[in-house]
Amino acid sequence: MATALLAVFILAVSVSLAVAGLVLAQRRIPLELRQSHNVAIGVVYGALQITFGVIVGFSAFLVLDKYTTAQNTVTSEAANIVEIYRLAQQLPEEHRDHVQQLAKSYTQVVVEEEWPMMSGGEVSPHADELVSELGRSIEDFEPSTDSERAVYAQGLERVHDLTEGRELRLLNVREGLPPILWVVLIVLGATIVVFTFFLGMSNARLHRWAVAALTVGLTFVMLTIVVLDHPLGNFSGGTRGLRAGAEHNGRTPRRGSLKTTSLPLKLGGCTGASSLSIHQESEKVILEKPGFR
Repeated sequence: MATALLAVFILAVSVSLAVAGLVLAQRRIPLELRQSHNVAIGVVYGALQITFGVIVGFSAFLVLDKYTTAQNTVTSEAANIVEIYRLAQQLPEEHRDHVQQLAKSYTQVVVEEEWPMMSGGEVSPHADELVSELGRSIEDFEPSTDSERAVYAQGLERVHDLTEGRELRLLNVREGLPPILWVVLIVLGATIVVFTFFLGMSNARLHRWAVAALTVGLTFVMLTIVVLDHPLGNFSGGTRGLRAGAEHNGRTPRRGSLKTTSLPLKLGGCTGASSLSIHQESEKVILEKPGFR
């Protein structure tokens, strides 16, 4: 909600400044003078629009690719933690309980602690410790049978993939569009709006409406790029997150009990949240056990 209000504020300020600048230009520069330069200004204006369109297209490609990568990364991370929990079912009781406990704790910390911190570009040291301890707990296990050795190998692979996915997710939080692209976008956008001040239109009110509409469009473009550039920037605190995993009693779930769990994800903190499918084959809620809700 706060981000949406900020977006409305930025939009209002941008339109107000654009219209105020136009009114000032209309009062200071005679209409006849502006009309006499419409053709020359139109040529330069067209070149600016083409340049701006190219930069916007390039930026949109980068942020959409980042958004898609973020979706795949979160889905992969959740699937790996679910699979680690399921693999632990086949370990001896002592190791099984410890690994599953760490998987539950990591899930809870990421959802409730780390996700809100990511809006400020920060990470949770607690989550780092848990994923490291989860890896050590599997590495310390000494398999004695062929089946345990197979589980051990799969567990190591899943922990590696989990750690890799986590690092990629955090990289998406820390990195964004290159600053030079933001400078070019803002400067070109402002220049396009300013150039409209020097166009001569007989109807001053229509001219103001046209400039306001152009400013709204350009601002929406900028805000869309900002939102897509921060796909993991904020989390809805009252929603469910990575809560898929094996049943706490260790029974093999029935086929009909499998269900999809989703991670409601606010793009840059916008009010409309979109859910990412986490794991189509995930089992019952991982926080089902008392104390993990």
